[in-house]
Amino acid sequence: MQTNWKIGSLFGIPLFLDPLWFVILGLAILNFGVAYQEWGTFTAWSAAVVMALLLFASVLLHELGHSLVAQSQGIKVNSITLFLFGGIAAIEEESKTPGKAFQVAIAGPAVSIILFLLLRFGANVVPESSPVSVMVGDLARINLVVALFNLIPGLPLDGGQVLKAALWKATGDRFQAVHLAAKAGQILGYGAIALGFALDFLTKELVFGLWIVLLGWFGVRNAKSYDQVTTLQETLLQLVASDSMTRDFRVIDAHQTLRDFADLYLLDTTSPQIYFAASDGRYRGMVSPDDLRTIPRSEWETQTLHTIVHPLTTIPTITESTSLAEVINKLEKEQLPRITVLSPAGAVAGVIDRGDIVRLLAQKLNLQITEVEIKRIKEEGNYPPGLQLGVIAKSTIN
Repeated sequence: MQTNWKIGSLFGIPLFLDPLWFVILGLAILNFGVAYQEWGTFTAWSAAVVMALLLFASVLLHELGHSLVAQSQGIKVNSITLFLFGGIAAIEEESKTPGKAFQVAIAGPAVSIILFLLLRFGANVVPESSPVSVMVGDLARINLVVALFNLIPGLPLDGGQVLKAALWKATGDRFQAVHLAAKAGQILGYGAIALGFALDFLTKELVFGLWIVLLGWFGVRNAKSYDQVTTLQETLLQLVASDSMTRDFRVIDAHQTLRDFADLYLLDTTSPQIYFAASDGRYRGMVSPDDLRTIPRSEWETQTLHTIVHPLTTIPTITESTSLAEVINKLEKEQLPRITVLSPAGAVAGVIDRGDIVRLLAQKLNLQITEVEIKRIKEEGNYPPGLQLGVIAKSTIN
């Protein structure tokens, strides 16, 4: 499994390097080193290393622009990672309004434009024929290219985020805006792939053409990911607790003794069960077999389940109409193995655990998740690695 390397933090944001970053670092050094050979071997390759590092410092500042604006809106930024195609800021949730989403999206290109202007000014200050002037001028042009490239209007690029914000403002529907911006990103990505192959065929520039193809593939893949996550978010808001809940529990008499409970139910099963005690036609609460340990065995003959029952008002509950996004968020926030669903009358309607949620989503979205995997989720209480429902639900609600 590929693991990113943490190299520090800025403004409380962890910084990571993807191992593939060293590939593009090497290519950048090679590119600059060849371009600067007229300065002599040692000077050329030294300047190449400096330029490559300054290039990625520019990318880091670009992502930091997004991150600091997001932080100013109270949004957590989990990390910034430098990788093969540049950098990416892992921003935990969406901005609250289209205007604020635009601010986060445009911040990165704005930083690159500012760097371009500052570097152009710097190139004019130092002697025109010096290597420093050439390097500063090259770095200025690179920042301009980074800004303009990122403003292409299609997700996952910043221009796609700007387009999303504009469509969100125009339609009033954030989800529809993401779908449209993601479609634009896919079209542009496929266009880049076609262009890359055409360049390979027509100009024989194999490396440059292949790089365009890889950029297009990256764009298509990530645009599809945006689209899929948005569809999942919509589904989590449309589905409610009653769609996912099961009746995998047993209702027992609250008046029975602890001894009867142990003999009738606990000795009869090897798998964990969920028990709710009821009496006089009303649910009294949940019974946890572990609570038997708190009562001396000598008292099991005389004490009833009323002694250990947990009233419904004291256990985590939700209503049947609670959205699935809220259900997931409550499970994760309170680290619950399952949650009880109450009917409008206050009776126990069902229970939900993570396996029940994944089973429902697999049915609704045609996800390839087997019953064996769902059983594992129920037992271990963890979502599949590729289905970060806790994070997605939190961003959906917020």
